[in-house]
Amino acid sequence: MRGSGAQLAGNVCRAAAALCILVSVTSYAQHSGQIPRVGVLHPGSSGEPPAVQREPFERGLRELGWKPGADVLIDYRYAEGDAGRLGQLARELASLPVTVFVARGNPAIGAARSANRDIPIVMSAGNDPVAEGHVQSLSRPGANITGISLLTFELDGKRLELLKDAFPKIRRVAVLTNPDNEPIVNDESIAALRRGAKALGLDVEIFQVRRSADVSGALAAIGAARADALLVRAEPIVMDRHRREIAQAAARYRLPAIYWWRFYVEDGGLMSYGESIPAFHHRSASYVSRILKGATAAELAIERPTKVDLVVNVTAANALGIAISKQVLQRADELIK
Repeated sequence: MRGSGAQLAGNVCRAAAALCILVSVTSYAQHSGQIPRVGVLHPGSSGEPPAVQREPFERGLRELGWKPGADVLIDYRYAEGDAGRLGQLARELASLPVTVFVARGNPAIGAARSANRDIPIVMSAGNDPVAEGHVQSLSRPGANITGISLLTFELDGKRLELLKDAFPKIRRVAVLTNPDNEPIVNDESIAALRRGAKALGLDVEIFQVRRSADVSGALAAIGAARADALLVRAEPIVMDRHRREIAQAAARYRLPAIYWWRFYVEDGGLMSYGESIPAFHHRSASYVSRILKGATAAELAIERPTKVDLVVNVTAANALGIAISKQVLQRADELIK
């Protein structure tokens, strides 16, 4: 009987919790007389697999009691790798109007902020929002922006270290980057990258891309430079869209390469070391939910990732005919075979 009573009590508590979620979810629509709209502003491609962004974000909302398409509407806008379109797309979303923006990357965050200073913005992936001038601090943003801040460039030194550990004989590392991605912190982060390389006994050579048309030329230049390895920096506007081309070029030039996102590795790249994009988008749903329930973005602390994964594509290594050190293989969180 005691067990049955405890089970009944648990069922009652769960039912009460579900009712509370339902009431809080519907409170916005009852108060405003309309269904809330979320505007998702993305610098990349609409052809991105749903599992990268849409599915985890919408799953996160459903887990919090929202029903996308029913009691919350979601409008997606993609710049298709053209950062110049972000401003127009942000204004389109603001004119609907949306109740809250979800923006990936600092260019998208800046575009959303310029479109309307009153609409809350949730960063689903933003780098150093304090240095970029978007917020006052991570603990108390003090503006209409909150969400998830990345480690991004702080991990470049660790990526160089992993390359050196995996391939001890390398000396010259080509670095592929877009200086327009984070212009405010770009020079400082490149200087930090050079210092990290010097400490490891490595030389780095920087190759820049600013638009899709630059990618093939930059890859050809990297091949001609005869570097020993390749580091591809975080960049959602241009390079993410060309990840397969970049991974194929690294294989063609027989360059051990390390990337930020695991989907480079899924597309044939050798190694990645970074946070999980799907996890960012899933977590951003929590911020959206709290704002729709009445929270103020300025008072919601910005989160930083607590987990970084090393993913190694053993099949790619075998195809290159190279052996990755046992030390790195043992440290890997996942081996793709």
